[in-house]
Amino acid sequence: MNTLIDIDPFSFLDDMFSTGNRALRTMRARAAGRFPPANILTDDTAVIIDLELPGKTASDVELTLEPQAAVIAGKPKNEEPGKTDGSSAQNVWSRRIELPFRVDAEKANAKFTDGILRIELPKADAPAVRRIAIAG
Repeated sequence: MNTLIDIDPFSFLDDMFSTGNRALRTMRARAAGRFPPANILTDDTAVIIDLELPGKTASDVELTLEPQAAVIAGKPKNEEPGKTDGSSAQNVWSRRIELPFRVDAEKANAKFTDGILRIELPKADAPAVRRIAIAG
């Protein structure tokens, strides 16, 4: 018995072009300095994020922790009074890294060494399971 399979011959091309476009957008953003590359490592107790920020210092970067995300942003350098060429606007960038678990912001630490920002975020303790009585 022959079975007909509904195949869209253009779906492969659509997938190929969308993957290529995504890669080009990423490369363009990295070339513009808006997308610092990052390595993200996780285990049972913590997540470690290493961002490559060559030519930057700790004072050029701002780190904000949310319950399930880390937001790393580049701060613009102070321009001279009267200078409005927009060069500092080009130095502004941000990267938001969503995490699949809550982190303990009180125990987090960050260190900048040789152009690498290392952020260590311990996982927050899981809330205890609680049984709730249903009124009725």
